[in-house]
Amino acid sequence: MAAAIASCGPVDDEQSAAAGDEAGAVALPAAQEPDDVDPWFVDIAEASGLDFIHTTGAAGDYYFPEIAGSGCGLLDYDNDGDLDVYVVQSYPLDGSAAGDPHAGANRLYRNDLTVNPDGSRRLRFVDVTDRAGVGDRGYGMGVAIADFDNDGDTDLYVTNFGPNTLYHNNGDGTFTDISDGAIPPEDRWSTSAAFVDYDRDGFVDLFVANYVNFTVRENKVCHSPSGRRDYCGPQSFDPVPDRLFRNTGDPGAPRFIDVTIAAGIDTAYGSGLGVVCADFNGDSRPDIYVANDGNANQLWINLGGERFENTALLGGAAYNAAGLAEAGMGVSAADFDLDGDLDIFLSHLYAEHNTLLVNDGNGYFDDRTEDFALAAMSWPYTGFGTQWADLDGDGYLDLFVANGGVKIVEEVADDPYPYGNPNQLILNLGPPSFAFTEISPQGGTVVQLRETSRGAAFGDIDNDGDIDILISNSNGPLRLLRNEVGHRRSWLALRLVGAASNRSAIGAEVRLIRTGRPALVRRVHSDGSYCSANDLRVYFGLGDDINSQTVAITWPGGLEETFSGLTIRQHHQLHEGSGEASP
Repeated sequence: MAAAIASCGPVDDEQSAAAGDEAGAVALPAAQEPDDVDPWFVDIAEASGLDFIHTTGAAGDYYFPEIAGSGCGLLDYDNDGDLDVYVVQSYPLDGSAAGDPHAGANRLYRNDLTVNPDGSRRLRFVDVTDRAGVGDRGYGMGVAIADFDNDGDTDLYVTNFGPNTLYHNNGDGTFTDISDGAIPPEDRWSTSAAFVDYDRDGFVDLFVANYVNFTVRENKVCHSPSGRRDYCGPQSFDPVPDRLFRNTGDPGAPRFIDVTIAAGIDTAYGSGLGVVCADFNGDSRPDIYVANDGNANQLWINLGGERFENTALLGGAAYNAAGLAEAGMGVSAADFDLDGDLDIFLSHLYAEHNTLLVNDGNGYFDDRTEDFALAAMSWPYTGFGTQWADLDGDGYLDLFVANGGVKIVEEVADDPYPYGNPNQLILNLGPPSFAFTEISPQGGTVVQLRETSRGAAFGDIDNDGDIDILISNSNGPLRLLRNEVGHRRSWLALRLVGAASNRSAIGAEVRLIRTGRPALVRRVHSDGSYCSANDLRVYFGLGDDINSQTVAITWPGGLEETFSGLTIRQHHQLHEGSGEASP
């Protein structure tokens, strides 16, 4: 294997500003009328100042964490109304970078979005890592976001191969590492993490998925089918248990305690890579679904805020239709078929297929992958980051899958990093079939690049009302896919602010009421995908509907509330208990 691509060190805020207004900025046109626009996405990462390049640190020893890859996150850390970018880095595990002050440092980019009176936009990112104090230098895997102390600022949790890091947002553009004392140490190989208020006390708790018991000292030797040295798979190592931490809600002193055993989470575990938290059985309590790599998945049903029960086997969510465990990487939960409950989509290894688990509304699932035409299209690829999102604004949830191999891809075996796959854009055809069709060529050149994609975070990076996609590539550049089509239709964007519920409103269910048609259901979340954190705001594509809208919200604390007269093509802020929207 060729030497890893070198990473770029942090750039100070003032240094970036001194480079001039045009450096690291991209001008975006005002919204246009709907037409047959091609492509759907354009990569604007480099042009807008996102100069991050991921490195695995590989030097020929084939350490297993090198092939896993890292995630990325979207969050509004400075409360200015637009999404900033957090990206996770790695470093050489052989110790060769011990003296490099920037090796392995994660990076935070501030979004300096400007919206002009004519609706055009100027998007520019500035590296503020050093000033913010969030350049964690662990062997990075993932990131989770939420306001865990309800002070109005979004906080960070970073997962690593090694000790994880908990950052508290100070509200002044800086963060404090409070890992020591605020949360029990988790120094296994952690991957995806999710904030969830499982006991509904108004403070988000934290679930951490852990992978396998790998150590550098006990590295194993494995080979590809052609006989070349290659990375081992998870079956070569023992899985390790996940962890659940309860937020004590101490005023002014954030603190999490380990309740893994008390909650029953220790009764089953696998090689965890993806996690999503949602109410799967309709009892208004958040449950937890874990995608495991090569062993049975878990569906942790919330029994009332104290204990969980793994019902995946009886509930049809542990294995595929053939009764086989698959290589679960990424996971997403949403109501794609408009029946009011949350279904599960999983991305998997090549020569398997991605899996669609359809919910009956009571937390029992049926593998319907073939029925919805999703099987064959994923067979040649290995999927990681994924999400259901209405990418074209027609009201129906589409799919995006970030692909990249974990074993040598024979078609590109002579490449310096021979693990590349193209990504996939998959269109939901809507009623009555809700079948899916792959339209990746319409996604544009960047979707079809053969890169080793891993994390994918979804959100409206330019506040134009559609979903953009941030992609972290293993041993490659960050990609920011600006959506060129979704904002051309009507849309509604909502930011929920909890009062009695957790401030981030994580776990809230939002139903857009439509006369004579099923409601569109969305949930407030940052979890899902692979090792990544998504926009906490909720988006509805409205197609050709130009009327004001009404939404019904079930807040995490149980309050049911209706907000009417919401103007389309606008972002609205909804405060729990107010009954009124604000800009």
